[in-house]
Amino acid sequence: MTKSDDAILELLDECGIAIPPRAIAFNIENVSRPTIDRRLPKLEAADLVERYDDPQGYTRITDRGHAYLAGELDGTELE
Repeated sequence: MTKSDDAILELLDECGIAIPPRAIAFNIENVSRPTIDRRLPKLEAADLVERYDDPQGYTRITDRGHAYLAGELDGTELE
């Protein structure tokens, strides 16, 4: 897990809705769109976010993602 991962999850947690990668990148300082595009598949593979094909790329945090933010999951176990 990276600082970018935490920032992505925190934003998704705060907004409470599915949003596209462009909106994620726009709303997180110091995290580029290419970083967002690289990290989202890794977060999805760890079941921390759910991504939708339609609308394309929209992403929301999962219950497991909420558990990670709450400190109920160890980030080293997710890699």
